Amino acid sequence: MSQAEERSGEQAGERALDRRPVLGLSESLDKPLLAPSLAGRVFDQPEPSDLIELTVIIPARNEEASLGDCLKSLVAQSDDAFKLGRDWELVVVDDHSSDRTAEVAKSFTGVTCIEADRLQKGWTGKSNAVWTAARKARGRWLLFTDADTIHEPGDLQRAIHEASRHKVGMLSYSPRQIVNGFWQRAVMPLVFSELALAYPPARVSDPNQRVAAANGQFLLVEREAYRRLGGHAAVADRVLEDVEFAFLAKRRRVGLQFRYAPDAVATHMYRSTASMVEGWTKNLALIFNNSFALALWRSLDFILLFALPILAVDLWNGQFGPRSLQWIGVGWALLLIWARNVFRIYARIAKSNFSFMDCAIAPLGLPLFVVLLYNSWFQHRILKRVIWKGRSYGAR
Repeated sequence: MSQAEERSGEQAGERALDRRPVLGLSESLDKPLLAPSLAGRVFDQPEPSDLIELTVIIPARNEEASLGDCLKSLVAQSDDAFKLGRDWELVVVDDHSSDRTAEVAKSFTGVTCIEADRLQKGWTGKSNAVWTAARKARGRWLLFTDADTIHEPGDLQRAIHEASRHKVGMLSYSPRQIVNGFWQRAVMPLVFSELALAYPPARVSDPNQRVAAANGQFLLVEREAYRRLGGHAAVADRVLEDVEFAFLAKRRRVGLQFRYAPDAVATHMYRSTASMVEGWTKNLALIFNNSFALALWRSLDFILLFALPILAVDLWNGQFGPRSLQWIGVGWALLLIWARNVFRIYARIAKSNFSFMDCAIAPLGLPLFVVLLYNSWFQHRILKRVIWKGRSYGAR
């Protein structure tokens, strides 16, 4: 055999080694996670003989305002060592948009734009759109990301390396949140501080902890792990499909890594207060175990925060004199309770990873946050439905 042939054989062997599932799921699991009758249904075509490194999938429904910036940040990551079309592919799934979403996608060289399959009963629009592309994906890794995300240079390759280093089949990032307008700046830190408490990244990433979470704005899944989890067909009817997918990953032990990643991705979730209200009404009751009870606790926070100093001043100026024992015993006690409450609230809000000014004004958003928690509870628990982007789903 010539040296050229030997070198070619070695390179082929290295490529084959590189293409093996990072988890070794085929060898490590005692029994398959899917029944034999379901095997092969995750992808509706034979496995490509030569997989590429990555498939990026963006479901988009009426996203013309944000899709351009997202694609610009992704396309810019193509270079000689990681070339779009050769090493990775970028697919936008137009989920039957009524605006220029498809036109925006098609205006970018190297981007594939396809139309989502017809929405079937029992499927949410996002899962259906993602599934349309995932079944045809050629990537060894699949990245599901949203149209309102902005990706930092190199974040695609770094994410793959991070997942491989941790030997996990699923990696999810919580992006840096871009907010504008008073109500977004006041409410979003409140939501994300509660998320940080309910889903601490260290516990989410610990395979011995039951808590699980993922963010659909950046969800990287190894191909074999995706197949073994059943793909998005396994969470077809779930409004919060990313979190459900994370629970599957935890239960089936494919490995899950989750962290706040301002170094990798940012997102402008909502362009208006109305869209923020609709979005969190859809999600809050699913994210938190009892959004009604949380609404009551945050109502108490607001009352204590703003009523205690008013009561203390009333005591000062009214019933008691400033030097009386009653004032010392009651008024100052109220102020101390108020100060402790302020410290507790701000210590919690600081976990949101928002700016100092956003955290400072966040308590003013407590009334709207309480309304969102209650509305979400009412929609899910009483009306048993949720509305999102012009579609109505059963609350699951």
